[in-house]
Amino acid sequence: MTGFHADHAFSGFSIDDAKAAREFYADILGIEVHDNEMGFLELHLESGATILAYTKPNHEPASFTILNFPVDDIDSAVDDLNAKGVVTKIYSDDEFATDSKGIMRGGGENGPDIAWFRDPAGNVLAVMQN
Repeated sequence: MTGFHADHAFSGFSIDDAKAAREFYADILGIEVHDNEMGFLELHLESGATILAYTKPNHEPASFTILNFPVDDIDSAVDDLNAKGVVTKIYSDDEFATDSKGIMRGGGENGPDIAWFRDPAGNVLAVMQN
């Protein structure tokens, strides 16, 4: 096939410490992580998607959610993350109305229940109720 096609598209984001990111994504979140030939981390998701995490000397954390994890039971997922030392209450109630666990209860029409947390580089991630 010639011309543009998006068959093998992938996403990426910057980090400031590859060792800390590898430990977080592999050991805490349970994602399969590999080094690629350029020395970047590849996060291999069960969906088949691959996400590139690359070290950047002047890294600044993304101010938006870079990766969302749909879950069947958000309370259980948040409890599991909290037990592993992940803080899910990262926003003040002025920014988002969240409960004591850091879960914003969407209530169907207002969107899904969602809880945000940060990776070691400060990037924002989220778990959200399916």
